[in-house]
Amino acid sequence: MDEQRCGVWVVGDSYERYMGRWSRLVAERFVAWLGCADGLRWLDVGCGTGALTGAVAARCRPRAVLGVDPSSGFVASARVGAPAVARFVVGDAASLPVPDEGCDVVGSGLVLNFLPAPGAALAEAVRVVRPGGLVAAYVWDYADGMEFLSRFWRAAVAVDPSAVEQDETRRFPVCRPEPLRALWAEAGLVDVAVTPIDVDTVFGDFDDLWEPFLAGQGPAPGFVSGLDPVVRERLHETLRAAVPAREDGSIALTARAWAVRGRRPDRLPGR
Repeated sequence: MDEQRCGVWVVGDSYERYMGRWSRLVAERFVAWLGCADGLRWLDVGCGTGALTGAVAARCRPRAVLGVDPSSGFVASARVGAPAVARFVVGDAASLPVPDEGCDVVGSGLVLNFLPAPGAALAEAVRVVRPGGLVAAYVWDYADGMEFLSRFWRAAVAVDPSAVEQDETRRFPVCRPEPLRALWAEAGLVDVAVTPIDVDTVFGDFDDLWEPFLAGQGPAPGFVSGLDPVVRERLHETLRAAVPAREDGSIALTARAWAVRGRRPDRLPGR
């Protein structure tokens, strides 16, 4: 399996068309739910093209926001038009370039399920947040609530049964309320809360939905890029038949994310 089919994200423009336009809607509601005060130091782990950083800058009047992402392409995209209060660096969620207790809020958007060791990354987030500070994240509800992806994978399995191995609705069990709550509690965080965030995903027509799947990065587009052209066309037609188009050709679906937050106590267990 090549790198694309492993679900890697590297190119900002492709991501924006495929997922960024929806992740920005979720980021705005996520930041509102956190209800943080102005003037705080924020860290955006896995910042991607800067959706969460932008929402924080617009709503929270932060003292500073640092975005960290392993993709230099994403970091370059995030820097374009970024608010003056934000800066972005290439880095790893498991080894953050922040000193102990160096920020007030650690946030992460749509990243946790792609990390090889979510618990280790969360422990690193706890290290860099001050006592009393927040650690929070949101992930898509692949199993039940991410409608355009669930329809895609049902169509994919129908034309190629081997697609079940890459189906995001099966691969990411952490993207549910109880696993998220347990992960935060195991990290020693307190006052843990989980909430759904629902957004409308309205596509202008079927091409608006389908063409981002041809970009080749991320699990579903990576799967499409590896298909024989004949099978790819069968998938195209199967998916077209499965989505509900309105009279004007637009397709109105919904997407759900689960958001989780927890506060670092004054004293962590074992310290």
